[in-house]
Amino acid sequence: MDGKIAGNRSLLPEAPTGERKMEHVRLCLNEEVGGVGITSGLERYRFRHNALPETDFNGISLKTSFLDIPVRTPLLISSMTGGSKATGLINERLAAVAEERGWALGVGSIRAAVEREELADTFHVRKHAPTIPVIANLGAVQLNYGFGADECRRAVEIAGANMLVLHLNGLQEVFQPEGNTDFGGLLSRIEQVCKQMHVPVGVKEVGWGIDGETASRLLQAGVDFIDVAGAGGTSWSQVEKFRNKDAVRRAAAEAFAGWGIPTAECIVEVRKVSRQAGLIGSGGLKGGVDAAKVLALGADLAGFGRSVLGPAVESEGALHAALEQVEFELRTAMFGIGAADIAALKGTTRLARNMV
Repeated sequence: MDGKIAGNRSLLPEAPTGERKMEHVRLCLNEEVGGVGITSGLERYRFRHNALPETDFNGISLKTSFLDIPVRTPLLISSMTGGSKATGLINERLAAVAEERGWALGVGSIRAAVEREELADTFHVRKHAPTIPVIANLGAVQLNYGFGADECRRAVEIAGANMLVLHLNGLQEVFQPEGNTDFGGLLSRIEQVCKQMHVPVGVKEVGWGIDGETASRLLQAGVDFIDVAGAGGTSWSQVEKFRNKDAVRRAAAEAFAGWGIPTAECIVEVRKVSRQAGLIGSGGLKGGVDAAKVLALGADLAGFGRSVLGPAVESEGALHAALEQVEFELRTAMFGIGAADIAALKGTTRLARNMV
C-alpha cells in the first residue's frame, strides 16, 4: 500500500478475484442480500413535528462523545472490510472521508492481518484518520481457536484504534464454507479479554441483533459497549448462500432470510438494562432520519454499513455526498422537532411509536 488515496476512481476490480473479502464486497453490492420479511423496526416510529422549533437550523450541533472521546457527529461507518489490497484501498478511502467529515470508523475483521503480517497495511487507517475514534474488530469465536488478549492487542495496534469490538456472527459461520462454529464458553473468554485490554472492549452482532438479556450478560462480563447490529439490513446467511457450494446449506439459507431481532427492538432492550454503557444502533439504517430515531431511542452512535459501501467503492466524491446527505437529513430531523443538539435529541419526547 503506497498510502495514496485512490481519488475518484472505482475500487471494484474489473474481474473477480476469488478472494473472500472482495467476494463479500461484490455480493453485498451486486446481489439481493438483505433480510426477507423482516425490517429494522424503525419504520414503526415517527417524530411528532414541531411547527415552532425555536432554534436556528444553521446553529444545530451534531457534536457529541462516545466513551469520553469527542466526535463531530454521532455517526459511524460500521465495520466492513480489509485484508486484501483492494479492500485496503476501500478502507483508506473510508478513513480519509470519515476523518474529514467527523464520523467514527470501524474496520472489518483484522484476523487476517494478525495471522499474516503482510496484510497489516490494509488496516492501517490511523494514518488517514488521525483524530476520529477508530474501532478495531475481531471475531469473538476466534477466542476459541487460539486467539487471546495478545492477538486482540495486536489488532488494536494494527488499526491504531481507540477501542476493540468482538463480533458475534454465529449464523454466518454456520453458512460460511470455511466457518468456525464452536461458540461454546465464549462469554468467559470475552470476560478475560476485557480484564486484560488497555482500551474499551465492545461486542457487536453482524445483522441479527443483540437483545437485552444477552447484553446484560456481556456487560456483567466487563464489556464497555454494545453495537446491536440488528436485523433489517444485510443478512449474512444470504451473503454466504452465494458462496456455499453445499446444496443443503444453500437451500437452508432461505429459511433464515427473515431471522433476527429488529434494530429498534434491540436498542430499546439494551438501553433498558444499562443507562451508562456505550450503545451503537446499527442494522438497516437508511439515512439521517433513521439515525435520528436510533439516537432518540437511546443509542450513542448510529452506524451505517452497506448503504455507504457502494459510494465508497464508486469514488471519494460519491462517499462524501452520501455522508453529507445523512448529516443533512439528521440535522433537518432535529430541526423538525426543535432539538438544537444531540443531548436534546436523545432526551426528546417527540418520538412516537405507530399504533399500527
